Amino acid sequence: MAQVKVYHDRIGNTLTVWFGNPEDEYEAEETGDEVILMKDRQGQVIGFERLNFSLPHLEPLRVAFETVTV
Repeated sequence: MAQVKVYHDRIGNTLTVWFGNPEDEYEAEETGDEVILMKDRQGQVIGFERLNFSLPHLEPLRVAFETVTV
């Protein structure tokens, strides 16, 4: 079963999403659009962080996932 971890840091205003093991992070690449891609040793993206992400005060963070099969 695939597992996705989502973290919202209200103080740091970041949203971090992992769809790989965070312990496998080898390098981080900033895209220039306030997004940082976390990659493993093979260069595969295993997560991303969105900088300057904020929600209205006390608004819950709602996350929806969609499965696409090819």
